[in-house]
Amino acid sequence: MPSKNTICLWYDRDALEAANFYAKTIPDSAVGAVMRAPGDYPDGKEGDVLTVEFTVAGIPCVGLNGGPHFKHSEAFSFQIATDDQAETDRLWDAIVSNGGQESECGWCKDRWGLSWQITPRALLAAVTDPDRAAAKRAFDAMMTMRKIDIATIEAARRGAAPG
Repeated sequence: MPSKNTICLWYDRDALEAANFYAKTIPDSAVGAVMRAPGDYPDGKEGDVLTVEFTVAGIPCVGLNGGPHFKHSEAFSFQIATDDQAETDRLWDAIVSNGGQESECGWCKDRWGLSWQITPRALLAAVTDPDRAAAKRAFDAMMTMRKIDIATIEAARRGAAPG
């Protein structure tokens, strides 16, 4: 049975390409049904891919090829929790090296403009540390980063000098 709530993401015309990239890159992701337009529409022709059902980290989504009218923004992002630096590096590097771009504090965008937060669990633990001074040091270290460096976050949490 289909999910009662599905995230719909608008793409210009590359929803299937994006879904395939997510499926090969993000664990627990897959591409499902592809619906082709039964007739011409303002931004496409009969037979063009209109929608693609897919999951990202277990979350049901549908990609809509709706044309260039609406763009993704940072107001929506996927936050992917990572278990270690290797996973953080792999996901970040895959997104950025595939035509994406780096941003601040663990955020990046894929080549379609969709925002991702590649967030190590160690970062979340550090910035929510009950020792507020340790949490602030970790937070301040994060604020200087693009891709999160777990060793630097943990050193800051302990109060160790950077480097």
